[in-house]
Amino acid sequence: MSRREPFFAGLVYNEEGRPAQATEVGGEPFYAIPDGDFLRHVEAIEIDRQVVARLKERLLAMKDVVVEGVMQMIGSNDPFTRAAIEMNLENMDRILELEPETVNVEDLRLWLWMIGFKVVVNVHGEVVRVELPGLE
Repeated sequence: MSRREPFFAGLVYNEEGRPAQATEVGGEPFYAIPDGDFLRHVEAIEIDRQVVARLKERLLAMKDVVVEGVMQMIGSNDPFTRAAIEMNLENMDRILELEPETVNVEDLRLWLWMIGFKVVVNVHGEVVRVELPGLE
């Protein structure tokens, strides 16, 4: 599946704190990671998968708290809502498989940016850390 731009565009940085640029190579999305005076191009899906996997791992580690919080936020307390929320947590990696127009990626990125979300990668595109205030 191809996206027009990387899922976490604007939220990925190298280990020195310099932002990675969202770009395309051959019509496919890439992150251009600063490495001195060069830019190393890494397929966006590779970094995006690592980030989603780390987020999923963190959220599942405190699944009960997350589910309760979401249920309170939407004002529901029925078992079907609970099951739906739990299933979405378990399958959150599928967000990368959805068609770009079915997910409001712009709003998600804005929300993540506002809460201080940041992805730090090395020059090879390996996620060094995911910074998410409140979940560290």
